[in-house]
Amino acid sequence: MVSVVQARVGDMRNLLLRVADHEGLVRLLTWTGRRSGLAQRFVAGETMRETFEVVRRLEQAGLDTTLDLLGEGVSRDQEAVAATEAYKRLLGRIQLENIPSGISIKLTQLGLDIDRSLCSENLGSILQEAEKTGNFVTVDMESSDYTQSTRELFRDHLAAFGAERVGIVIQAYLYRSEQDIRDLTSLGCNIRLCKGAYMELPDRAFPKKKDVDRNFEKLLDIMLGSPAYSAIATHDEQMIRRAMELIREKGLPKSKYEFQMLYGVRRDRQFQLRNQGYRVRVYVPFGTQWAPYFIRRLAERPANLLFVLKNLMRS
Repeated sequence: MVSVVQARVGDMRNLLLRVADHEGLVRLLTWTGRRSGLAQRFVAGETMRETFEVVRRLEQAGLDTTLDLLGEGVSRDQEAVAATEAYKRLLGRIQLENIPSGISIKLTQLGLDIDRSLCSENLGSILQEAEKTGNFVTVDMESSDYTQSTRELFRDHLAAFGAERVGIVIQAYLYRSEQDIRDLTSLGCNIRLCKGAYMELPDRAFPKKKDVDRNFEKLLDIMLGSPAYSAIATHDEQMIRRAMELIREKGLPKSKYEFQMLYGVRRDRQFQLRNQGYRVRVYVPFGTQWAPYFIRRLAERPANLLFVLKNLMRS
């Protein structure tokens, strides 16, 4: 019975991930979502003003944040430049309004699909602005098609700007991630470890959750025993408790790690961790291009989908 339920959950996840990549369905969801407020649980708003109000509330609750201006996979130079300028304006506004938040970016949003040198130039421009404003940039990881190029571009800019300015994300569901973690931890940089939220082929990623969980714990052990700063990005209670055990066993100071969770997911647990003395950072997405992100959040946990369906039935 359990295996049947797990198979159906897996089928639903795969269906939702396909929807996230379907332009017509994404457009329809965006239109209906704006009318119904569908995404408010997981997306802070479409404007900086709305988002900053959310960040202020999280700050007052003792939670740190990182802001993600949603959007990925641009196909024209002008779109990549526009996204770059939007992030630079965001960094300026964060400094001007004294908003306690870093930013997270996706390299396909900066033109990685168009031209690698264009993407590198745009990333460098954002990091120069981050240096000027005293902020921190996390380079998000996308599907495995981009893992190697993302890692290489990150290392190039890490050498130029340093670990206090730029960090990277590694996904535990990829087979290659153990070697990536070993290579990156030796640099003493900031690494966010998550499970991964894209549709992947079985020759690239662990197809079963139990194997992803096992690899997450293995990678976490490597990270926490290294010079790197560890950002533990999970909502899985088993993973959270294992992280706590490793932190105690290794006697790590709070300056070496933090927990990270998504805006709108397991809010009570975020506060519990904060009350236990752990540093907690909330990943806060915003912007008009929220639909693919929203769908991936539904695919990650059946509870998210049930939450949305209940609210749709009430409205």
